[in-house]
Amino acid sequence: MRVIIVGAGQVGESIAADLSDAHDVVIVEQDPDRVEEINYSLDVLAVQGDGTSVSALEEAGVTDADMVIASTDDDETNIVVCSTVKAISDAFTIARIKNTEYLRTWQHSESAFGIDFMVCTYLLAAESIVRVVGLPAARDADTFGNGCVEMAEFEVGEESPLSGQTVAEADTYDALTFAAIVREEEMQIPTGETKLCSGDRLVVIGTPRSVRSFAGDVAPDETALSGEVVIVGGSEIGYHIARLLSERGVSARLLERDPERARELAEKLPDTMVMETDATDVEFLEREHIGDAEVVVAALDSDEKNLLASLLAEGVGADRSVAVIDQEEYVDLFERVGIDVGINPRQVVAEEITRFTRAGGAENVAMVESGRGEVLEIEVAADSPLAGKQIQESIHELPDDVVIGAIIRGGEYTVPRGATTLEAGDHVVLFVDSEHADEVSGLL
Repeated sequence: MRVIIVGAGQVGESIAADLSDAHDVVIVEQDPDRVEEINYSLDVLAVQGDGTSVSALEEAGVTDADMVIASTDDDETNIVVCSTVKAISDAFTIARIKNTEYLRTWQHSESAFGIDFMVCTYLLAAESIVRVVGLPAARDADTFGNGCVEMAEFEVGEESPLSGQTVAEADTYDALTFAAIVREEEMQIPTGETKLCSGDRLVVIGTPRSVRSFAGDVAPDETALSGEVVIVGGSEIGYHIARLLSERGVSARLLERDPERARELAEKLPDTMVMETDATDVEFLEREHIGDAEVVVAALDSDEKNLLASLLAEGVGADRSVAVIDQEEYVDLFERVGIDVGINPRQVVAEEITRFTRAGGAENVAMVESGRGEVLEIEVAADSPLAGKQIQESIHELPDDVVIGAIIRGGEYTVPRGATTLEAGDHVVLFVDSEHADEVSGLL
């Protein structure tokens, strides 16, 4: 597939890196220095030009392109890129936008702007945060098969009762698969003899009930979201987090410094207590018992402010912190200094766009550990070489780093066992090293 990506920012580069092994990728970027960097660092062709101009798109080969992804940091530019592409080619168009008003317009008429698929950075980030907040102790979480399968990543703490157990000893669940372990930055596929250690990060796949039960065993003190959520910052992400939590019946307080924005949010969020204050005011945090919150979500407009707000909230007693982190390279750093979970909106968007590009058509994709591993949901095709075979036979035709975590058959969860026969139409949820993701999705 020939894919043109307009914009070589963090999202564009991440998507290009994911696609470069299996597809013919061209990047259009205005900054000549960035073009040189991309040509040096990735196996793609980067050309200098304005992606809104016909000449630049033609130079990139738009008439032969299967897909064009508009991924600059400017909403209007991305919309114009897609409209221009539709005027001169038949390529599938994807636009990244931030303003949810554009999303609502597009959802009202999906032919609007000449865009075939639109992803909203702020909304996707908020949805990702709400999933993590709703699963205590999780570092990451995503759902598959219309919600009947859940993937989650947990860290084994020093006090966790699982520390010191083998996977076989810890695996007491009927509907849960230990898919991967990340230990000292090395990703491993666990066996029954693998011993779990403090600091390990575990990726599990199972039914939502099993995953929640497992969460309770990993961190018994955080078994259920029963307390209050405090959101620091009334940004668009903060607003959507409050709105989504309200829809789920979760109590939340939102702290916003700007009086006008605070009044606006109070009108839009009748079920959320909006408080006009500076979240770095320690006296206020103590007076209003912010330390009693079960989770504090920092959604301010800078990474440094979010780090400070999170650490202050934990300092006055909040159990858990989740922070929006704009710079992807800060995520690990912030988590090392005390943030429990960092969410990078650009990475979330890159994951959403990537699922449209998988060979063989993955139904859903979730990135694990900054894209080093992937959890894919793939429908088994009638002509798949794996259809009609037991897993214990077909697994040998897949790379060694593949773990089948769940099967969805007729809309119901099926536990994958060695003797389970894969059938055409099954939806398989599996973990795979990103290096082999395209190969595996093509096989199924």
